[in-house]
Amino acid sequence: MGYGGNLWSLSLGHPSLSQIGSTETKHLQFLIRNFYHKVACMNQKTFQPYCRPLLIGSIPLRDHREATEHILAVTPEIPLWAQLPVYAHEGMMAQFLPGLPGYTISDGVEYVNTDSESFEDELVSFYEEYMGVTEGGQSLDQTRFVLDDTRAKGFSTLVQMLKEKKPDLLAVKGQITGPITFATGVKDQDKRAIFYNDQLRDAAVKLLALKSAWQVEHLSQIQVPVIVFLDEPALAGFGSSEFISISKQDVLDSLNEIIDQIHQREGLAGVHVCANADWSVILDSKADILSFDAYTYFDKLAIFSQDLTRFLDRGGIIAWGIVPTLEPENIARETADSLLTQLNAQIDHLIGLGIEREKLLAQSLITPSCGTGSLSAEQAHKVLTLTKEVSRALRAEL
Repeated sequence: MGYGGNLWSLSLGHPSLSQIGSTETKHLQFLIRNFYHKVACMNQKTFQPYCRPLLIGSIPLRDHREATEHILAVTPEIPLWAQLPVYAHEGMMAQFLPGLPGYTISDGVEYVNTDSESFEDELVSFYEEYMGVTEGGQSLDQTRFVLDDTRAKGFSTLVQMLKEKKPDLLAVKGQITGPITFATGVKDQDKRAIFYNDQLRDAAVKLLALKSAWQVEHLSQIQVPVIVFLDEPALAGFGSSEFISISKQDVLDSLNEIIDQIHQREGLAGVHVCANADWSVILDSKADILSFDAYTYFDKLAIFSQDLTRFLDRGGIIAWGIVPTLEPENIARETADSLLTQLNAQIDHLIGLGIEREKLLAQSLITPSCGTGSLSAEQAHKVLTLTKEVSRALRAEL
């Protein structure tokens, strides 16, 4: 474990902290968190996207190669691998579920069965494999943490097409379902979310962490910076009565464990939330990129101006989801010019709060507000085109 991991553990649970007051403890935690961010930044390649376009994973097509062609046409400098939710096994939970102890399919329903006779043995086997990678140097390619074509054909399709086309890349992007969304969405045999089983939650986070790590290792072979987004729509419910027993520290610990594995391989980690959220949670995490729905929720994010300033000061990147994806009428109505006007007003608002314009634009990406997997092919095409056009227009102003 590197300096960041040891210091993070100290900040949360070291016995010496019990000897000082709560105010001093919080201040020490803040200093240690900032130190970690600085160490992490030194270990990563400098990445300034200057408002280039980037997509969120899902596309409403049936053919992975066709979807990847669209992706490369719109985001040739920072492409991603396509997720096609028309296939049930590429859904948010299903795509990354295999490998979890107790994983069961019955009558087409996937869940975790802790009552099975083999569950305890599966759990032991899981942790042995995890430790083999993290402590014993075992190759991820020989483990359950691989994304194969049965669930993620978009990954190998992107890698193959990049070899064929050899585009001039700035970076490449992968994605995974975030730990809160995954662990509150996956259920056990009693239809209870596995997040509330400490053992299963820990295994789920570790599963996602090493599936993220596998992506970074393989995409790094392209020899450009690798970005992995943690897709976390469930964070919109954080703080509500539905998630009342989930603390901010629970969320931070889960996110950061995955981000640590990405950082250890010199990847960049983003967190994507397509609704309103307690943005301080993401800004206080170790994430390098905050991806949000700027079309609908900019005013909610702007409230956290001090957190945003600290985030940008440590090199954080904002992915502006300015192109709407939720309401078909918004997609039909908006143009590149109208969205650029809205985005420039948002940028000016942050500048008015004291954020330096050059820094803000250098540390920005332009994205749709969410994936396009639930849209028609025609609507998705317009969303992708608008993303490219808004980025191009904004970059022309730099």
